[in-house]
Parts: sequence; C-alpha cells; structure tokens
Amino acid sequence: MRQSSLVVVANRLPIDDSVAPDGACEWRRSPGGLVSALHPLLRQTPATWVGWAGGTGPAPVLPDVDGVHMQTVPLTADDLRDHYEGFANATLWPLYHDAVEQPEYHRRWWEAYQRVNQRFAEATAEVADPGAVVWVQDYHLQLVPGLLRELRPDLRIGFFLHVPFPPPELFMQLPRRAELLRGMLGADLIGFQRAQAAHNFAQLATKVLGLPATDRRIGVQDRVVRIGAYPVSIDTAEMAALAGRPDVTARARRLRHDLGDPERVILSLDRMDYTKGIEQRLKAYSELLASGDVKVRDTVLVQVAMPSRERVGQYQILRERIEREVGRINGEFGRVGEPAIHYLTQPFDRAELAALYRVADVMAVTPLRDGMNLVAKEYVAARVDDTGALLLSEFAGAAAELDQAYLVNPHDLEGLKQGLLSALRAAPGDSGDRMRAMRDHLHRHDIRAWARSYLSALDDTGSLLTRLSSTG
Repeated sequence: MRQSSLVVVANRLPIDDSVAPDGACEWRRSPGGLVSALHPLLRQTPATWVGWAGGTGPAPVLPDVDGVHMQTVPLTADDLRDHYEGFANATLWPLYHDAVEQPEYHRRWWEAYQRVNQRFAEATAEVADPGAVVWVQDYHLQLVPGLLRELRPDLRIGFFLHVPFPPPELFMQLPRRAELLRGMLGADLIGFQRAQAAHNFAQLATKVLGLPATDRRIGVQDRVVRIGAYPVSIDTAEMAALAGRPDVTARARRLRHDLGDPERVILSLDRMDYTKGIEQRLKAYSELLASGDVKVRDTVLVQVAMPSRERVGQYQILRERIEREVGRINGEFGRVGEPAIHYLTQPFDRAELAALYRVADVMAVTPLRDGMNLVAKEYVAARVDDTGALLLSEFAGAAAELDQAYLVNPHDLEGLKQGLLSALRAAPGDSGDRMRAMRDHLHRHDIRAWARSYLSALDDTGSLLTRLSSTG
C-alpha cells in the first residue's frame, strides 16, 4: 500500500467519470474549487486523494493522475441512498441552509452515515505516512476526523466545511448532534467559510459538550482545536486568461447575437437546488416585466439550472415548479422568436461558461443561503474589461468579500426587484469602479492564497506550505 505525506479526503475523487481507452484519467473541477487549489501542491509531494469514484459496487482500481494516487472508497446502493441522498443531503444539507426545506431524520440514514465515514477513515489511515497531513472536506464526512484520530493519533488532521454552519437553535434539532460535533473536533484545525460559522460552532461546543471555547480555540481533553474562517476562492488568473482568449470573445459576440442583440443580458447560473433562490428570482423578474420596468426586447434573462440530486424527491418537485414558472412567464411576456427567459439545464465547458460571463451585463447570484458561491467570483474574474454588474445575495458567503456588488435580501421581493433595476441601470463609471475593486480583491485572495492560508495554520512544520509557495 502506497503511503503519502499529504492526504486529501473528499466525498468524490477529482477525476472525470470515464477512463480513456489507454487507461488514463484526467483531473476535473470539483464543487468548491478544491482541485484547482490543491493541484499544484499535489504534483510536488507524495499525495493521495481518498474518495468515491461514482457508481456502486466494488471500488475500482484507478491509475495515478499526475503522480497523485487515487484511493477509491466503495459505496453500495444502500450507502448511496441512505448516506449520500439521505443523511448528507436530506438531513444535513437543508438544516445547514437555514432549513429552507424541512430536514428529515431517519435512524437508518444515521447508521449509513456512520458506516461510510468509518470506511473513509480506515482507507485514509492505510495510506497516510507517519505524521502526514490529512485534509478532510465537507459535510459528508464530519465523523472522519474523530474516527481517524482514534486510528492514527500521529496525524495532523484538518477539516474544512464548504457549506454554511447553522446557528445553535437550528443545529440543536439534530438527534445525533453531540456525535457530529465530536467527529469534527477530532481535527487539529476546523475551517469555515465565514467567521459567524466558527462562532456558531464554538457556542455549540460549549452548549452541547460543555467544552471551554472561544471563536478561535476549543479545549478538548489535553488538546486545543483551532477554528477560524478561511473563505475559499477561485483561480482568478486562469479565469481571466480564459475570458480574454480571442475564441471566447468571439463566442460571446455570437451568443449575444443569438439572444437578439438585446440592450441588457441578465445571467443566472445555478445548480437546481432550493437554496439557490431561483423561484424568488423568477418572480421578481416576472413582476418587473408586468410593471413595464423591464421589456423583453430590451432585456433578456438567461437562466442556467444544472440538474442536481435528481433522485431526491424535493429536487424533482423543485424542477417541475421552476419549469412550470418559466413556461408561464414566456407564455405571458414572450413573443415569437423572443422568449422572456432562455432556460437551459445542460452543463457547459469552461470556455462556454467564460463566454456566458462575458455576455452578461448583470450576473444575478441570489441564493437564500450559500457557503460561498464561486460563480459570483468567477463572473468578476471574467470581466477583464471591468464592465458588468454583480447582483449578490447578502446570504452568500461571497458577500463578505465582494461588498461592492449590488447586495440584496432575496427573501425581500421588492428589495430584490429594486436591486436588479439598480444593477441594470448602473452608470458605467460606478459599475466600473465596483468591478475594479472586486477584481483587485480576487487577485489578492485567489485559490492558492486560500490553500496557503489554511495549510500554514494546519502544518506546523511548514513543509507543505513551502512546496505550495514554490508552485504558486
């Protein structure tokens, strides 16, 4: 069994879903930009990525990718249903997103969550060098740090939560709240997207477990667990370079022509999820059309809603509601050859996304709750001419950094409408100043800065940080 000095543990492996005829695998981007952040580091040090390869049944043996070992963890059909679709995405996900949908609690789901987390911990313990750094990712694997510490107390263990962490009054609903907290506290460093999340966690450590805690440190027996905010970012330079390519610029011009060369294009790009505020956004746009503040010939909305968790009933119902509402708006306000909303559900490659970002005069990112939302950051990075306007929910983690955006409360329909009009009618000088300030921030706080900041806090020896700095 190959061992590594750095082990990344995530629900999914960072590879494409198919293997080429020659047996090669390729890197793919994962939610949260984790692959982009760690790819330079992983290529420079003996590293292993532990994760699920997709599908059910025995774990496939996969080739290394750029020298990084892929350690697969198997999931059965029951595991997929009860751990992933059940406890992770029908219990934790809605609870962590302000209970926008009612969380469900089933003992069978919790048992599967324990079982799968144990499997991930054991796989990680097998591949980690003595004294290795292990970085566990996200809400699917909250028990892994504690389980791994029992198996391998010699390891430096980090945990990062990419989604929001709820206030105590919501988290206290969980039947197995103490076990989840203890699992996370197996880490040496727990990272969150926002400082408020770290504060919530510290309060719960005291309230539920009776531990001494501040917003930076929690005492656990003879250890001190550090906590803090480490907001994730994007590869700003890569997106800017992609958006500036001649073929992408030409594609953006063709897209605008295909949309009818309107005066203004509004773009929204979401996963099909009830946390993204798609229905509220459509209602606001519909009312602006009805009032005459927005006219179809002058303004076009492009709504991309990529399918997500299609086997979960709540998501099936959401998709039906959204498609029905899009049909109603187009039927009421559209004309032949001029729909009010261009509604798309297919995935796009990176070049096409960059072209869409270049087309959009207004990017509407209005989730009801989001840990970060990297689409907002990608849009800003892609606006290489400092034009465009970002309409951003104050409940997205990105709002704490991109405060020059047009910030709105997506629960407030009138406020959402006024924010959209402000973004559409912004003077070029004002929108340019806002965009330049946001782009400057992202260049200073890119994906490598995020990884460097977190690993410097986790890795006492500084060896991994040295390698990352040399590749950045």
